[in-house]
Amino acid sequence: MDVAPQTLASGIIFQDTGIKMKIAIMGAGAIGGYFGGRLADAGYDVSFIARGAHLEAIKANGLKVLSPLGDFAINPATATDNPAEIGPVDVVLFMVKNYDTLQAAEQIKPLIGPDTAVIPFQNGVEARAMLEDAIGTGHVMGGVAFIPASLPEPGVIQHNADLAKLVFGEFDKQITPRAVAFLDALIKAGVIAEISDDINVVLWSKLMFLTSMSALNCLTRQPCGLVQEDEETMALYMDAMREVAAVARAHGVNLGEEAVASNMALAQTFPPKNKTSMYQDLEAGRRLEIKYLSGAVVRLGIEKGVETPIHRTAWVAIKPWIDGPPA
Repeated sequence: MDVAPQTLASGIIFQDTGIKMKIAIMGAGAIGGYFGGRLADAGYDVSFIARGAHLEAIKANGLKVLSPLGDFAINPATATDNPAEIGPVDVVLFMVKNYDTLQAAEQIKPLIGPDTAVIPFQNGVEARAMLEDAIGTGHVMGGVAFIPASLPEPGVIQHNADLAKLVFGEFDKQITPRAVAFLDALIKAGVIAEISDDINVVLWSKLMFLTSMSALNCLTRQPCGLVQEDEETMALYMDAMREVAAVARAHGVNLGEEAVASNMALAQTFPPKNKTSMYQDLEAGRRLEIKYLSGAVVRLGIEKGVETPIHRTAWVAIKPWIDGPPA
């Protein structure tokens, strides 16, 4: 059935194209599993690329998603640890941890066709360069995911709040047919989504929000509630975000107090017991992304002569756990 054209918040005109995209989820953990699951549940051809016990559970029992927006299961689910088994796709949702980016970028080459879009929905702002070096500049878009989610057991995704949104766009700020087609797919899958007219601003704003929250979670060993309830912690969180905004401005991305206030308001909406993914990894004794979060803020600040004392403290204090608990 045709859908009448409508004007989206991004200002573009959306109309159901009837195109059924082929989609691969590279790194089908909590976030990739959730959004890939929504697309698969809507009838799209989705392949989940995972590994270890999570992969085996998906193969054996499908993928189960528990969400306040509605539970569902994909069974059977197409899952593999070898992208070559899938072949070229229209869109790759690139969801691996930052420290796996270079290896995963080589692995996804069999997924790349002439107009394949690879969208890294990762923490940080450095994935673009790594991916472009591996697969070429024409394939990489920018993307940001807003969703609190976790992986309580292999094959099961736990979505922890009503928030579940994807923002993406071309780095040259053009509204391309492939971006519109992917937006079409997300809307039909019931996912809140938006094409950004300046994805760099969104990427840096997310870095401001997440890096600062992750740093405080890990330094205090407390979940998000501390940032919501303790005035001194709230003030420190906002100062940490201002450091990121200063680094962003030095790199040509205009973020000011309105972005700090907006992110603070967003932080207030999270469940008090919610934990950032890096804090979850710290508690579980897994590798940490601190190099690409506070470490990146420090590194990018040094490049432009911007001081970042809060993030430098977080980087130095958390770095001993970067590869798991110190021996």
